[in-house]
Amino acid sequence: MYDKITQKDVKRMEEEIEHRKLVVRKDAIRDVQEARAHGDLSENFEYKAAKQFKNQNESRIRYLERMIKTARIISEDSEADEVGVNNIVTIYLPEDDEEEIYKIVTTVRSDSMKGKISIDSPLGKALLRHKVNDRVSIKVNDTYSFDAIIRKIDKVDDDGTDELRKY
Repeated sequence: MYDKITQKDVKRMEEEIEHRKLVVRKDAIRDVQEARAHGDLSENFEYKAAKQFKNQNESRIRYLERMIKTARIISEDSEADEVGVNNIVTIYLPEDDEEEIYKIVTTVRSDSMKGKISIDSPLGKALLRHKVNDRVSIKVNDTYSFDAIIRKIDKVDDDGTDELRKY
């Protein structure tokens, strides 16, 4: 299964790759060289730590490049009155008599602990393309589902921050 990302996600990843190649990589190489100059490498913790950091940076670069190459680019455009990617949605759960707020995001940016729900999650799939006052059924698995009513949709310009603003 390919990850779904927006063009803005690709741009952010490319910026991170460039930063890691031009800034972090140079610093990591310099740290390895400095630690190597301190002598015996078998007992040199500073050398091992610098080498590990350099390898982690290279691994992250490869991961991001592979992500960009294999991901499916999706549009974050949606109608003015319907739920789309990067929208903040307030839903009412009649079963619990409470409201909850979620931001609908791409698969790589989801973080349920911060209220960021993936478009591929049961809740994200159910809410996508629906409108205010629509009642949607969220099918969690074959034996459990629940209903929610969309109360509010906030169209926000995604700035890439991880904070979910409480509206």
